[in-house]
Amino acid sequence: MKATNTNNIKESIFTVMSKMATKYEAINLSQGFPNFDSDPDLINLVEAAMRNGHNQYAPMAGDFELRTQISLKIELLYKKIFKAETEITITAGATQAIFTAIAATIHKNDEVIIFTPAYDCYEPTIRLFGGISVPIQLRPPGYHVDWAEVEGKITSKTRMIIINSPHNPSGMIFSEKDMLQLEAIAEKHDLLVISDEVYEHIVFDGLQHYSAAKFPKLSQRTFIIASFGKTFHNTGWKLGYCVASEALMKKFQMVHQFNVFCVNHPMQKALATYLKTPENYLNLGAFYQQKRNYFLSLLKDSRFGIIPSSGTYFQLLDYSEISDEGDIAFTERLTKEYKIATIPTSVFNKEGADFKQIRVCFAKTEATLEAAAKILKSI
Repeated sequence: MKATNTNNIKESIFTVMSKMATKYEAINLSQGFPNFDSDPDLINLVEAAMRNGHNQYAPMAGDFELRTQISLKIELLYKKIFKAETEITITAGATQAIFTAIAATIHKNDEVIIFTPAYDCYEPTIRLFGGISVPIQLRPPGYHVDWAEVEGKITSKTRMIIINSPHNPSGMIFSEKDMLQLEAIAEKHDLLVISDEVYEHIVFDGLQHYSAAKFPKLSQRTFIIASFGKTFHNTGWKLGYCVASEALMKKFQMVHQFNVFCVNHPMQKALATYLKTPENYLNLGAFYQQKRNYFLSLLKDSRFGIIPSSGTYFQLLDYSEISDEGDIAFTERLTKEYKIATIPTSVFNKEGADFKQIRVCFAKTEATLEAAAKILKSI
């Protein structure tokens, strides 16, 4: 059999750890999904849309009313207007949006700078379309970007930089200074950017999310990716969106139309109504900050080293005072022996760099967090 361009693409760590969680009947803090329900009002809106006949194909770019509400939301939060007619596309989740943006712009031997630890769809997708990933390793405790290092990695083949803020798995948030430096570098070298902002509403401790939309020159060369699933506790719906300049969106939609064409129509109708009440997403940071604080209060006497996450619904736990094991072996042992599934962070790092940190998801009920904390304190 001839080699294919999917050679060497491995099974996702989220799939691996979730399978282990099921096999060993472990509490699953590995994969990033809430184990509580969406707002019943949103569920009722979906049901009403189905009963009102919105069960056939949506427009390729997405329901126009939903795109309009997204445009209004971005204007409210970031003072930037993206045109609903030509600059917004509804996608089958954020991962599909990332895949499509890369597919539309990256060609053989194009170089794409990513920051590791990185969400695990970036590198395989770049490679799938013939591009070359150029990883820049962020390091604990702060996981801050060295922009001089970024500048030093840029070559004549560099086509794109991918950022993720709030950052999964570290919980770090790009500052205004970070975004201004990114804007300057992208302008200087004529680079495209993907700004993965799926946790934009999950920010803690009075900090601010600096969307690429807030920076005029940057926003013109950026695909901004967002997720309804992360925002409204319904990851299984697989609904997200991409916003970009009209020129970039034309490229994006050329791929999107032959990839999924369009996505779930009744859910789009429901979300168009739901977004008309900004409190439905503006209160999300406080909601998850309470969960983070509660979980960390339960772990205060544990042996894990903890720096509170600044955003996302993930928390890193440093186990270097507990074990010398590599993080993959450590997480496997936690799942098998202690019945708790977590994520080893080395799988997201450049060349598997192991900082003895694991990632846990605290988007769980208090009962689940209490049960998980009891186990973690016993280790």
